[in-house]
Amino acid sequence: MDWNDLPAFTLPLLAAVLAGGLIGFEREWRGRAAGFRTHILVCLGSALLMEAAVMQGMWRFAPLPGTDIVSDPTRMAHGVLTGIGFLCAGVIFRSGFSIHGLTTAASLWVTAAIGLLFGAGLYGLGAVGTLLTAIILIGLRLVSGRLPQTAVVDARVAWKRETPQVEAAVHQALKNLNRVARSDHHELLDDGQTVRWGFRLTKATPEAIHAFAERLRAIDGVIGYDLDPRDD
Repeated sequence: MDWNDLPAFTLPLLAAVLAGGLIGFEREWRGRAAGFRTHILVCLGSALLMEAAVMQGMWRFAPLPGTDIVSDPTRMAHGVLTGIGFLCAGVIFRSGFSIHGLTTAASLWVTAAIGLLFGAGLYGLGAVGTLLTAIILIGLRLVSGRLPQTAVVDARVAWKRETPQVEAAVHQALKNLNRVARSDHHELLDDGQTVRWGFRLTKATPEAIHAFAERLRAIDGVIGYDLDPRDD
């Protein structure tokens, strides 16, 4: 490789930076941990590695006499997409019963794939992949904003063990809310002095969640609660 080859190498990298920035902008706008710079670096790194694999014939090594170099860039793609899983795992976290960060992890994974496409010189496929990813992340978010606002809520309520009547009051407060019974989770905390009940609500509107919180605050004996709507 010499300086005359630089323009041909630069175009895939610039395309990868543009694609990573477009996808990362949406995650940055949503306030996610992996945002603008992270997606750009993932896409750029994938493109660099794929370009290196495609141009294996230019590497600084001399083959044995009478042998040929057979390049298999797909092995580099497999390695990149496997390795990106470690970065994706870093943005997935658990809060209570909820799992957050799955959409961001998926966007990092598809950004790496797009970078590989640009690195391999498949500009059309990379551009279509970038456009579709942006539509999924931005366009579908706008569509969901026009739909009735309901959420799955992971809830936990705690009370002292010597006040068992509180549980009946909590059940009363749950009336008219959809609860998934199979997700119930019971705990004894503080050396058996505190009871904590975890459950899941479905199709809960913001108004219903707020009203339920108001009812919980009004119950004498509730020492704590946590209402965690899922949002990826």
